[in-house]
Amino acid sequence: MRPLDYRDYLVDLLKNTPDVQRVDIIEGGPHPYALAVTAAGSEQRWQIIGQLAEGAKHDTPTAAVHGQPAEWTTAPANGPADAWLAAVIGAADSPDTRLLEVWSTREEKTSEGVTVFFHNGERAFLRKF
Repeated sequence: MRPLDYRDYLVDLLKNTPDVQRVDIIEGGPHPYALAVTAAGSEQRWQIIGQLAEGAKHDTPTAAVHGQPAEWTTAPANGPADAWLAAVIGAADSPDTRLLEVWSTREEKTSEGVTVFFHNGERAFLRKF
């Protein structure tokens, strides 16, 4: 799913998530396709970066491929932000989503974020800034 489409999907998903008080699209600036999310009284800012599927081009849409939704576990809104966001995405049971990788659980922790692997070969990287 392309970053703009995924941002719009996340806005709808997050607005309907318990513990979320506010979701705003951040226009302009150095972080395209960004969101500000207020959950459990704390603001988080996320940038969405996309990676096309092998052989895909930006001028043509990638076909949606559906499969088994990604496995997920619950995470509290006051815990690691990327684990919470991955839990929100996983709870949606989207048939487009194949796998969720939470960056804070990596052995070498560089930043907080989530990689969303789609069944069609595309990826979305949700980087906290």
